[in-house]
Amino acid sequence: MFIDTHCHLNDERFQNPDEQIAHMRENGVTLAVCAGYDVPSSARARELAERYEEVYFTAGIHPDAQADATAENLEKIRKLCAHEKCVAVGEIGLDYHYTPFDKEGQKRAFALQVKLAAETGLPFCVHARDCTADMLSFLAENQTFLANGFVMHCFSGSAETAAQLVKMGAYISFSGTLTFGNARSLPQAAAIVPTERLLTETDSPYLSPHPYRGTTNEPARVRLVAEKLAQIKGEEIGRFAQKLRENAKRIFKRL
Repeated sequence: MFIDTHCHLNDERFQNPDEQIAHMRENGVTLAVCAGYDVPSSARARELAERYEEVYFTAGIHPDAQADATAENLEKIRKLCAHEKCVAVGEIGLDYHYTPFDKEGQKRAFALQVKLAAETGLPFCVHARDCTADMLSFLAENQTFLANGFVMHCFSGSAETAAQLVKMGAYISFSGTLTFGNARSLPQAAAIVPTERLLTETDSPYLSPHPYRGTTNEPARVRLVAEKLAQIKGEEIGRFAQKLRENAKRIFKRL
């Protein structure tokens, strides 16, 4: 019924993923996409996808690891992308939160991987933090490579930014932060995004939704994000969850 389009079952905190998979099944979460953030984590995500029927994966190099975007490593990502259960290149993007950071290095790694996504026929999954203006400019300058679509993972921006991204073809994915009491702009953003462009995720083990905020998150809790989105959109949760599932299958064609 529910789908977690971005989680990190490949995180070292999940020593026994059997537990998280069991919790997913108990809570009606029937699909989860495990996101890579460098070559080792992407390879681990592939292993989990091969182990569990309901798990798929993405392969990519996070902006914090931009120095790892060498020709050798990008070729490894390309090979992972050929796997039948790899649904996207990612997570990739820009992150200006922690200093020091290398803007030009991040943009270079991002551009190389956006091009890789276009070459492999896959969409890409974007990580964006404290970089709104540069992100919008980058995407506008690289429209040639957006034909397969892209996802703004763990969206944290304004309604205005969401509207601009939707015009570019983005799917907007909301996480547990949508349920936080102090997340005033996120419900406004969710309200203006067309239902057919919405996705749900946990980004687990991070960003556990209310009332579990501050604890280790897991894919089973994505239903709380879906319920909050359904409330914002004024829809019955069962029908709405089906729409979210259809959205995920539209952008991630290998699901």
